[in-house]
Amino acid sequence: MISNGFMYLATIIFISSVLIVLPKIFKGKVSQKFFQFVPPVVLIYLGLMLFCTIKLWDLDSTAETYTALKNPLLYAMLFLMLLRCDLRKIIKLGPKMLIGFFSATISIGLGFFIAYAVMHGILGEGAWKSLGALCGSWMGGGGNMLAIQSALNVDEASMAYALVMDSICAPIYVMFLLWAIGFSKKFNKWAKADTKVIDSVGESLRLEAEANKKHLTFQNISILIGSALLISAVSAIMGEFINGYLPFFDKATWTVLIVTSAGILLALTPFGKLSGTEELSNTMLYIVIALIASRADLSSIGNAPMWLITGLIILVFHVTIMIILAKLLHMDIFTCAVASLANIGGTATAPVLAGTYSSALVPVGIIMALLGYVVGTGGGLIVAQLMSIFG
Repeated sequence: MISNGFMYLATIIFISSVLIVLPKIFKGKVSQKFFQFVPPVVLIYLGLMLFCTIKLWDLDSTAETYTALKNPLLYAMLFLMLLRCDLRKIIKLGPKMLIGFFSATISIGLGFFIAYAVMHGILGEGAWKSLGALCGSWMGGGGNMLAIQSALNVDEASMAYALVMDSICAPIYVMFLLWAIGFSKKFNKWAKADTKVIDSVGESLRLEAEANKKHLTFQNISILIGSALLISAVSAIMGEFINGYLPFFDKATWTVLIVTSAGILLALTPFGKLSGTEELSNTMLYIVIALIASRADLSSIGNAPMWLITGLIILVFHVTIMIILAKLLHMDIFTCAVASLANIGGTATAPVLAGTYSSALVPVGIIMALLGYVVGTGGGLIVAQLMSIFG
């Protein structure tokens, strides 16, 4: 079992790199169909989850390394991705994204209510409080969960099963969405979704990138890595400072806002035209995914199977509603998936999913995830009160 922090980091990055190059090694028709169905990003998620479950590394001993690196690398990755984004074109995406977001929020809330109505006799007395706090997290983020936990006076012992449910169900759902986004053309055709606006934004950015494509140099790589890491570090310090005076957002949210602002503003300058942003941001993207997946221990399922079933009921209901709405409102898979993950995953994963679809659309994932922080606490408290009907 790996207990050394650096060895843990080196191992998960190496495993990820091997999984990424597999489609380049196995080029047969069968292999290519397999990788179309199970792309490297899903392999990374599944592979790292399995290695975590078989205890290839010790979660306690490597926790410090994970905590120290995950958010700083995430912020650096967001900055690099945002350097490629033209927000003026993204604004043209229109109101469907907001419709998708609130559809996801409401369906998640209904999913919690229905799941608790079915399972309340098994989960135990007062479980609605823990689920209400988790609902706030799945509508917004960790800050919303803590706020609801405090408001409902939920102790840590009562929250344990809800956290196990979150740690298992949420990563599996992220993996599912990363897999599903690969079927965007088939889904959009089935839903009769008009993707002209999104496609035109992506295409115009692609053509612009090709027109301005420059030779990749080590100088560019150096300045981009240095700038991304510095922006990440400074933003984290500023986020903590601002949170002390304006606590209506937590420090992580302020940090994301600062990183986002820096990336969007610098994207409008010659700095945003430097070559290498795509390569470096993609590299960091896969490292962040590997870090997140490496903490999902599937063996925890044995500790709270009924809570896991409850989580699956919530997600199945939510996905079903989103699919129905996609068909009725002709919403594309990007809108549905990012709206969903903006609620359940928040700022940590919604931009990642948006980036796997198109790095040009990362700001959409960030903005929608931040909106979740606004509605998460109130939404979770409302759902909690509705679930309290069942006791």
